[in-house]
Amino acid sequence: MVRGRDGAVVVPSYTEVLRAPVFLPVFMAATLSTWGDYIARITIASVVFAWTGSALATAATFAVSLVPSILGRALLSPLCDRWPARTVMVGTHLLRALLVLALIATVSTTESLALVLSIVFVLEFVGGPAITAGQVLLTDIFPDRRLYARAFGLNTLATQINQAIGLAIGGVIVGVIGDTQALLLDLATFVLGAALLMWITPPRSLAETTETPLYSLAGDLAHGWQQIRSSRVLTMLLLLSLASALAIAAPEAVALPYGTQHSGSSSWGGLLMAAPILGAVVGVLLIARLPAERQFRLVMRLAVLMPLPLLATIFEPPLPVVWVAWFLSGALQCYMLPLQSAFTLLVPPTMRGRVFGLAGAMSVGVTGVCFLAAGWISEHTSAAAAVGICAVITLGVLVLLAARWPRDEVADSIEATFRHDARSADGQVDPDGSTSRPGAGGLGPDPRVGPEVPTDPLMPRQGSGG
Repeated sequence: MVRGRDGAVVVPSYTEVLRAPVFLPVFMAATLSTWGDYIARITIASVVFAWTGSALATAATFAVSLVPSILGRALLSPLCDRWPARTVMVGTHLLRALLVLALIATVSTTESLALVLSIVFVLEFVGGPAITAGQVLLTDIFPDRRLYARAFGLNTLATQINQAIGLAIGGVIVGVIGDTQALLLDLATFVLGAALLMWITPPRSLAETTETPLYSLAGDLAHGWQQIRSSRVLTMLLLLSLASALAIAAPEAVALPYGTQHSGSSSWGGLLMAAPILGAVVGVLLIARLPAERQFRLVMRLAVLMPLPLLATIFEPPLPVVWVAWFLSGALQCYMLPLQSAFTLLVPPTMRGRVFGLAGAMSVGVTGVCFLAAGWISEHTSAAAAVGICAVITLGVLVLLAARWPRDEVADSIEATFRHDARSADGQVDPDGSTSRPGAGGLGPDPRVGPEVPTDPLMPRQGSGG
């Protein structure tokens, strides 16, 4: 499946990914959940604005949806190391459906802004672990690393597209059928997603769940941080992701004021905001055509190039030129796909819930701060200067990071991961004397034989208790 007759690496197709048992229902459930999230956010923002007429109160609804998501991913994701990923996802969907019911009752019977924002806070908070559980379940569905990397790329691409669809249909739905009916549709997405997940029988998890008491969740976060810090490769991958956030956030943060200042209309603001997203979609499609090892070798080069197109914004060229520059920067962000995929594969299965949740919360939190920073710079200079300054700062940090980038260590870790797949597929004897054999369908090592991630001196193996 992954090698041609001449022994050359063959990139798995999206068709192979979609044919994998269990994947399609999980993919559909994630799509419905994303649509539901954005329909709910737009609906609540519309309700709050109708009640208050305040732009600040309306903006607060988006802030209330961001902060609890960070907390939920950080504090609740360790549950994914204690319970099966499907159980976490189904429970999360059903709990959020109940909260949407409470939201419908509140919107229909009161005009309490505090109560609505409180319910939205809890709704987003309990949704945090579902993201991590989805990542964990994906590694169980695709023990073959190349298929996993391809599936991860498809999920990333779908997330970008579904965000745009959710925003687009959310606004239309609220305008056509009204607030309450839109929330009922949001409720239906969660119920249907839960039904799809209950219908499947996922493969046995590579990591055994633990019986540690729930009150030790705070200790789990410390174990997750220790796991990241114990591996120089994981630490540098996380730093690269965080260092990129300012240049990635800046265009979207100032797109509306920039478009309005240069055209007198908000329409260009929406087009500029879409440019990096569309670029990211194209970039993911292009880099996903390469073998996984080659993707990883391009990560740092693409990262250093990513802020460069944004520098054109400083000179305030015509808006179509700015759109192309932001589109190119978005396309160069495709290195985030192999970066995140590598991070996932290099975390031991027993630690994935804790590490994914902590790293995801850090990424979302830093991105939020970067949005605020870009807006603050724009307020004190101009929208064009803000994008240019953020690009220069990011470029400087990335150049310093590139100088300390552990190229050989990253390459060795990634190549060891895929060599493990090759040995498993061929049924060769591992160094410890055991014989690997392909799992069902020849997709890689059987999860009942051993762990997915090979032993690596950079990643000391952790027990279930961390």
